[in-house]
Amino acid sequence: MIINNSKVFKRVDENSKEKHKFKKALLAFFFGGIIGLFAQGLFYMYKDIFNIVEDTSSLLTSATVIFIAFLLTGFGIFDKLANIAYAGALIPISGFANSITSSALEGKSEGLIFGIGGKIFSLIGSVCTYGIVSSIFLGFIYFIFMVIKNA
Repeated sequence: MIINNSKVFKRVDENSKEKHKFKKALLAFFFGGIIGLFAQGLFYMYKDIFNIVEDTSSLLTSATVIFIAFLLTGFGIFDKLANIAYAGALIPISGFANSITSSALEGKSEGLIFGIGGKIFSLIGSVCTYGIVSSIFLGFIYFIFMVIKNA
């Protein structure tokens, strides 16, 4: 069977065009806001209803969002949510939990040590590396700024 080059190029062009960027941005903004609103509600629940101090309430809020993201990833719901919410579902803490859980689930067939232990941080290694490097760089800039300001 001979494939006509014009049909191939037409199909490639159709599939390579990014469609509905504005719609995706609005959905990401909306769902990211919903997740942030939910987390803020958790914070106030811990702080006001359970009378927990503010610092501990923020830690419990982060831990709860991470736990929910772990559960949603484990049950296969997080990926479906991310297909609807786009980047809005991947706000830093829930995206971090999703990447760790999905890597662990991918490696579970190979055992605890070489499977889960070896692959659990494979997706977030570059994020952690560049996060640490950029925080050191920005900390150095801040230090220089403070030295100049106080001089």
